[in-house]
Amino acid sequence: MPMTRRHLAASLAALPLAAAPGPALAADRGRGGTRRRVVHIAGDSTAAPKTAGAAPETGWGMALPFFLTPRLTVANHAVNGRSSRSFVEEGRLDAIAGVLRADDVLLVQFGHNDAKDDERHTDPWTSYPDYLRRYVRTAREHGARPVLLTSVERRRFDAHGTAVPTHGEYPAAVRALAAEEEVPLVDVQAASLARWQELGPEGTEELFLWLEPGEAPGHPDGVRDNTHFRPAGAIEVARTVARGLRELDALAPFDVRRLEDPVPPEWITWPAAD
Repeated sequence: MPMTRRHLAASLAALPLAAAPGPALAADRGRGGTRRRVVHIAGDSTAAPKTAGAAPETGWGMALPFFLTPRLTVANHAVNGRSSRSFVEEGRLDAIAGVLRADDVLLVQFGHNDAKDDERHTDPWTSYPDYLRRYVRTAREHGARPVLLTSVERRRFDAHGTAVPTHGEYPAAVRALAAEEEVPLVDVQAASLARWQELGPEGTEELFLWLEPGEAPGHPDGVRDNTHFRPAGAIEVARTVARGLRELDALAPFDVRRLEDPVPPEWITWPAAD
């Protein structure tokens, strides 16, 4: 399925280094006329680009460019509501295959919607890894490097203030597949769960989409969303992803930046919807 104008515009929001997927990537040249390597993101709403009507909701893919140097470009193909299965069935993996080039990186993070009891559902130990293998195979067939990510954790605490995992067996299935296929794994689920525990119930509110009535035009009645992020949360997760890519040698030291430096939430911008 081709990328819509809306998704294209949203991808461009991830400045300063992001680029929209599609033919434009072929013309993205660095110094000396060499093509910049591209970090592609296949995923769901937790990573996806957002438009102004959803602000301040922010996918972590919008913040990832702030942690990468100009040697790299980010192409954020993630889309709200998709599972590993529906992303493939809609032709979105085929669209990525059309722009993948040798030495690119394909980040794959699903799981939130794979657990839904509808047409998006996959079983964590059968169809879920089967679909994820398609992403791995697609990347390798094009000379690109696949990287699997476990699902970022939701904000959920028990009565004692302990951060509670919410993804069942899906993260374990990704870990097992990464070991089986010898694919780098960024364990975002474990890292985010530990971070939410460190910050606690109150400290995590400013990371997630918790808004009072009238605080944002796109959410006039307010919202208590423990899955999606405000800019600060997206930056937190993007930093975790970039650090993991560096530690795994999926990216070189000169490919990443600002791992220990502050990134102001004001750097996030949202394009107008079509």
